[in-house]
Amino acid sequence: MPVRTEEEKTVSEVLVETSNWWINMMSPTDDEMRSLGKLFRIHPLTTEDIQAQESREKCEIFQNYIFINYRTFESDYVSPNYLEPINFYILLFKNGVLTFHFQPVPHPYNVRKRIHHLKDFIHITPEWINYAIIDDITDSFGPLIQQTELEVDSIDDLVLVLSGSEQNDMLRRIGSCRKIVMHLLRLLGTKADVIRSLIKRHDDKAVELGYEVLLYFGDIQDHIITMVQNVTHYDLILGRAHRNYLGQISIELSQAGATTNDVVNRLTFLATIAVPLNLVAGLFGMNVKVPGSSEDDLVWFFWIVLGMGFFSAAMVGYGKRAGFL
Repeated sequence: MPVRTEEEKTVSEVLVETSNWWINMMSPTDDEMRSLGKLFRIHPLTTEDIQAQESREKCEIFQNYIFINYRTFESDYVSPNYLEPINFYILLFKNGVLTFHFQPVPHPYNVRKRIHHLKDFIHITPEWINYAIIDDITDSFGPLIQQTELEVDSIDDLVLVLSGSEQNDMLRRIGSCRKIVMHLLRLLGTKADVIRSLIKRHDDKAVELGYEVLLYFGDIQDHIITMVQNVTHYDLILGRAHRNYLGQISIELSQAGATTNDVVNRLTFLATIAVPLNLVAGLFGMNVKVPGSSEDDLVWFFWIVLGMGFFSAAMVGYGKRAGFL
């Protein structure tokens, strides 16, 4: 039997004599994980998942604990990793809870504050601590989903109203919002399965959940399903808004093309009128015999100019009646 250090014996004795404990660790080293694995009899597969930062959300039942990976996200808007998933590992024992994460998250502080406020009114158990952590992570999606809903409603209302330069940033807004929606769907997609597994398997594990905690988990499951349905609906609205935006752009391009064609047709008709006039005027500038060239007066000149004017007026009138002008 391996010999434990004095520090391990002390921690072990304290934990044996204590119930409802919670140890939270951020970025544990390999040596720390090995020590914790020996102290709490953590399965090597669990230790490997934590050290490798396994990203798949799951709920696994072991002989003396439940291993849960329930992902949260980077909520700092100015961070370059905004909305990136953060793995949060929970080991639920009969007498306590171990949690691990590799980036700063607000959930341990929020849960400790909640415990401090409720400790005089409810019995704090490891199952309740586990529920409180999962509930706080789930609730952290609420403000982001509300913000996304407002942006989606704004895009849906404005996509067919704005025109011209006002629509310049609409495609960017649609793309940014769809990116957030995709992040939310990826983060929320498997959470309901984790909660469902946690509720379904509680009868087969060493640590039994209380009935009241099961009700709480059922509420979390309903909350997650509602959020997934809402986010899926937002994705459909954004898809429709994107199609409407492209349709609006297509209509505007068609209208611009029709206007260009109309202008070209008008110019073509005017050029048709000008060609004969240029021919007549050009003949009088050449060294050829033209009517009235042998006369000393301007009678022929005025008659020709009058004829050109009459021809132009007649062609313009015809063009207006025919719809060319």
